[in-house]
This record gives sequence, C-alpha cells and structure tokens, in this order.
Amino acid sequence: MTEIARKETRAVKADGVTIGGGAPVVIQSMTSTKTTDLPATLGQIERLIEAGCELVRVAVPDREALAVLPDLVKSCPLPLVADIHFDHELALGAIEAGCAKIRINPGNIGGTDKLVSLVRQAEKRGAAIRIGVNAGSLERDLLKKYGGPGPEALVESALRYLAVLEGEKFFNTVVSLKASDVYTTIRAYRLFSDRSPAPLHLGVTEAGPLLSGSIKSAIGIGSCLADGIGDTIRVSLTAPPEEEVAVAKQILQALGIRRFGPDLVSCPTCGRCEVDLQALVAEVEKLLAGDVRTLKIAVMGCSVNGPGEAKEADLGISAGKKKGLLFRRGQVIRTVEQQQLLQVLAEELRKI
Repeated sequence: MTEIARKETRAVKADGVTIGGGAPVVIQSMTSTKTTDLPATLGQIERLIEAGCELVRVAVPDREALAVLPDLVKSCPLPLVADIHFDHELALGAIEAGCAKIRINPGNIGGTDKLVSLVRQAEKRGAAIRIGVNAGSLERDLLKKYGGPGPEALVESALRYLAVLEGEKFFNTVVSLKASDVYTTIRAYRLFSDRSPAPLHLGVTEAGPLLSGSIKSAIGIGSCLADGIGDTIRVSLTAPPEEEVAVAKQILQALGIRRFGPDLVSCPTCGRCEVDLQALVAEVEKLLAGDVRTLKIAVMGCSVNGPGEAKEADLGISAGKKKGLLFRRGQVIRTVEQQQLLQVLAEELRKI
C-alpha cells in the first residue's frame, strides 16, 4: 500500500497525547452520559479505552458539571477535554480543574476579550485549546459576505480566532471546521490546511445514525486523510461512542495510516458461492478478535475469487463445492473439506 504523505503541522500537547507534529493520528470520542454522573461517565470512558479511544471529551453545560471535573480529571485514565459553549466562565473553570484541553466555539463564547482571558489561563496551566468552528454558528458578517456557511466562511472564521490566540503567543491550538454537508467540510479543511500549520481535528458534524453516519464520516474524514490532512479524528454518530471509535479505527486502517490488527478481506458473494460466506466471515472475525498482528487475512467464496484475487493476503481460505483451499500469498498450501476451513485457518494463524 502506498504511504500517504502527511502535511506538516505544529505539535500540540494535551497532557501525554501529542496532536500534530508528525505524531500518529489520534482517535477521540465524546461521552454520552451526564457528566455529573461520575460512575456512569467513568464506566463509559473505560469502555472507550477498551475500544481504542485515546482522547475523551465530556460536556460541561453548567456549574453542576463543572463541579465534578476535578474528580473526573483525577480518575480519568485519558487526557480529558471539556466541551464548552456560551459561557467562558465554564471554560476558565475547566482549565482550573485540570482538563488537558478545552473545546470552544469562539463564535458563541462572548467576544475577543473573553477569548483572550481563556488563552492566558490555558497558557498558565499548560492546557490546549480547540477552536471548533461550526457551520451552524458562524458570525453574521461572514454569512453575509459569503452568502451562507460555505467553506470560505468557515476558514475565515477559524483564521480570525486563531489570529487572536497567536497574537497572544499561544500556539497550543487545534482547529476544526465542521459542517453536516460532507463536501463543504472537505473543502473547508483543504482550504485551511493550505493557509495554516495548526493541527486539524477532523469530523463531519451531526453525521447521523450508525450506517449513514459512518459512510458520511468515511467520505469526509477519509478524503482529508487521503490528502495528508488531519491530526486527530472524531466520528460523530447517533450511536454508542464505542461505535465511533470502531469506525475511526476502520477509516485509519483502510488508508494504511494506522494498523490496529489484521485486515480481513472477503468477497461480496454471488451465485457461484458454495458456502454460507457471511457466517464463515463472522466466525473468522471472532477468531481474529484481539489479535494485534498486522496481517492480511482473506476469506473467499469460490475458486474465481480464491488465491488469485487474494494473492496479497498473508493467509486465506477459499471455499469450493465440497473442498476448500488454504493459501499463503497466493500459493495453495492445503486442500481440505469445506467444513474444516475455519479449523485449518486457526491452526495456520497459530503458526505465524
């Protein structure tokens, strides 16, 4: 697989996690629990960690949520990001509570003076800031200038606020430019990437439920990543946040940017298929669960899509009418009864 050349960006620190500066693309998600319910929130964070999350964000909508942040920061194994809207006092409090990063939408935080006060507090405490520009909350003058929340408007808004932070000599900043329209999002990230070295948080906002939201995110996030753009990603789904992490990992692995375990390839089935391929693939998925090796495993449903089509696979099986093949790198190494395919695949995996 051809390696994607990533664009150079500044390194931003969020406690022990580096965003940008050539560091691996960071996977993050956001809790869906009430932040004030510490057991539920920490339980969900533990599940996110098990899924592969590396940075976690929590909503801080009010003083009650702010009050639990010190305890949450102490108990959270991951760097904690506070999501703030409308009230810069909550943002100041989140930094004081020890959050590694705060996410703000400068368009609704209360003006430049309040933004500057946040920057100074973040600098003092070593916190990072994400400037999160959203199509739904752009400044009126930009909407008028560009005739709506297009990519140019998103970029100008982000650069406007970034200039305030950099004017204060603060560079520990990540930027996001999100719209629910996929192509608007892609164009905005491409435009911004040409104009600033600030690291970028990728995502398609309000992407939707699991299937359609995953598709939108794969197109939006994946297109930017394929261009070498993006330093951290969040797949926004109307689904359990663990699903967001799973989809994010699949996007990164599909592009060869990061590897989290075996890459399972299988044919889509057709009238030539002589086996219940969906069931067989499901069993192979279970077999590979927890395996962290960067192998390519193929499961094919007939001789046409057998060793030839999957010759790049480290290991594969191909089902026939009664017999099946076990192959490595396109070379057949065993012919077995069809019902033995899963067993011989497992045996061969143990040998590698």
